Amino acid sequence: MHTHDSTKKHRMHYIGIFLFLLFTSVVQAQQLEKTTPEAVGMSSQRLQRLNTVLENYVENKQLPGAVVMISRKGKIVHTAAVGYRDYETKDPIRENTIFRIASQTKAIVSVGIMTLLEQGKLLLDDPVGNYIPEFNTTTVAVKDGATYKVVPANRKITIRDLLTHTAGIGYGWGLAHDQWEKAGITGWYFAHRKVPILETVKAIARLPQEAQPGEKYVYGYNTDILGALIEVVAQQPLDVFLQQRVLDPLGMKDTYFYLPPKLTDRLATVYSPTENGLSAAPVGTGMQAQGEYVKGPRTSFSGGAGYLSTALDYSKFLQMMLNKGVYNGQRLLSRKSVELMLENHIGTKFPWGKGQGFGLGFSIHLAPGESGIMGSVGDFGWGGAYHSVYWADPTEELAVVYFTQLIPANDLDDHKKLRNLVYQAVID
Repeated sequence: MHTHDSTKKHRMHYIGIFLFLLFTSVVQAQQLEKTTPEAVGMSSQRLQRLNTVLENYVENKQLPGAVVMISRKGKIVHTAAVGYRDYETKDPIRENTIFRIASQTKAIVSVGIMTLLEQGKLLLDDPVGNYIPEFNTTTVAVKDGATYKVVPANRKITIRDLLTHTAGIGYGWGLAHDQWEKAGITGWYFAHRKVPILETVKAIARLPQEAQPGEKYVYGYNTDILGALIEVVAQQPLDVFLQQRVLDPLGMKDTYFYLPPKLTDRLATVYSPTENGLSAAPVGTGMQAQGEYVKGPRTSFSGGAGYLSTALDYSKFLQMMLNKGVYNGQRLLSRKSVELMLENHIGTKFPWGKGQGFGLGFSIHLAPGESGIMGSVGDFGWGGAYHSVYWADPTEELAVVYFTQLIPANDLDDHKKLRNLVYQAVID
């Protein structure tokens, strides 16, 4: 009996070691490492078509340069870095070039909100006024003949309204744009502001909004408000909260609201199209300038548009979403939270294309046959004001990050071609 028990204990011991090693190997496999396209069902030869097309945009002076990173089945299968980080110095774009990612910040902040939901610190249908009292009594501008009048909101704005951009809050260019301009709050650029984001958000609450809560999709300051809400709930500055909850667990080492001065030689220069080709945007503040991401006051953390990042860092974030909330052994969200984020929450309210909807922080591809866009039902993504774009496709276990620094883009067709060039390389 003693021998039998001893043998049983040894067997359980070795089983435990095996399971530990198996778990460790799975955890290690969750890291984004490079492999050949053919190893995960893609074609190296076909992916070269993507490089050729991007190089043509650079040669034709439509793009200064770009990085595209493609991951499939948890592996990086292709990285293309073309053109220049800076034309004047002839410094080339590299895989680790740092870009202003603008509205791609929104998805990261949305995940931050969901981590608080999982801790029981908030609910999606909580009124925002529970945390920022200025939102308890908001107003809406409605047309009144040749002008407008201001009426009370018919209900309180909720956290879910903000996540889905159905709160009626725009970027200050609606009917009451005169009041927004007088308040100095228009456009998405906040890096120059010397006051904390919560103070700006309180001022937003006092201005007339563009639509009644829940009435329609209005793209605007919603995620900046969520960033301020995080600061209230977590009792931490937004940059610290996201560093601890998202960036550090995922190993996103090159993502910042304001760039450390030692990294300035990796920051891509912003360019704008002119009649004579591309020209560097002016130095200084504003939506079509280089911005104050290096020398700014470092006090206003814009949850809607403030981050700088790299293709690798953002690919890690997308891989976490594809992995149902876990990456490199770190679980940020539960599988069910990720599933909820990737459902269409707005019915047919999405105004920017047929066959598409919006979830909690991402656009959602509902019907490729209606959209005419190559992809899968349920692929999700978004982009940024400097002409960046990304998407992830759970069906194909695929993630694509495309960064450039061009504003305005003047109807370039590179985003549409990018989709086709990625999917045509899938051969399994």
